[in-house]
Amino acid sequence: MATIALGAENFEETVTSNDIVLVDFWASWCGPCRNFAPVFESASAEYPEIVFGKVDTEAEQALAGAAQITSIPTLMAFKQGHLVFSQPGALPKQALDQVIGAVVDLDIDKALADQADKGGQAETDA
Repeated sequence: MATIALGAENFEETVTSNDIVLVDFWASWCGPCRNFAPVFESASAEYPEIVFGKVDTEAEQALAGAAQITSIPTLMAFKQGHLVFSQPGALPKQALDQVIGAVVDLDIDKALADQADKGGQAETDA
């Protein structure tokens, strides 16, 4: 599956209506973003069961602000509508594969229960 463009009009629906969504926040002027793009695109073909979305932070400044993006590229992973991973920086293929594997293997119900027991938020590092 190719990556899809995400914006304010489809971001929430995409994240909440798919099991796993990886989001790359990027900008065309960003060198590390351009270096990460082929790695992200390749992973989208390798993992067709996962939705891979890209947010152009220049065109979607309000969305990037709402997501508290302070550095690009930033990779976010959502599982069953919950943010489970967020990290700035361009990842090499091996690191991206590790993140994907951890998100796939994550027991989201257990993670949410553990966070509720701690009184914290649902965000969990995969």
